[in-house]
Amino acid sequence: MTGYVRTPMGPEQMFPMIRAAVRKLDRNLPVYQMKTEEKQRDDSLAVERLSATLSSAFGVLATVLAAIGIYGVMAFLVGRRTREIGIRMALGASAGDVVWLVMREVLLLAGAGVLIGLPVALAGDAVARKASFMGLRRTTPRLPSPPRSAWWPLRHSRLHPGPPRTRVDPLTALRYE
Repeated sequence: MTGYVRTPMGPEQMFPMIRAAVRKLDRNLPVYQMKTEEKQRDDSLAVERLSATLSSAFGVLATVLAAIGIYGVMAFLVGRRTREIGIRMALGASAGDVVWLVMREVLLLAGAGVLIGLPVALAGDAVARKASFMGLRRTTPRLPSPPRSAWWPLRHSRLHPGPPRTRVDPLTALRYE
């Protein structure tokens, strides 16, 4: 049997009074698992929250792996262009020009990823909010938001493979390979 009681008192004060009232009615009727409405709601949504937390963790892991993959691809491409970078440096290109040459490619890849991924993420957000039964509202925060997580690898551009190549002596780079 399940019963609900509305009271202005706190649960610590009310639970003993409810037990006493039930005991007065029937001494053989057991009273157990007394919970507040908030606790009951939290318990019923525990599996959904665990699923959402795991999905978020795997999403963060996927973002980190994607950033590592982009770094690896760019390091490989910059490594193949060492000779070209050496020629540009020997002909008077500044280190900033060479870094910008490489960063343009990174920005192009990241921009394409954001242009494709952001609409998909926002559409998925809209579908999830329509199908939501967990009480999500427009004011529910989105952490991390799609634009912030998409541009995260670019914020760490000091880890980019381009700048170390600009510190190479042009003659050494020309003899490379």
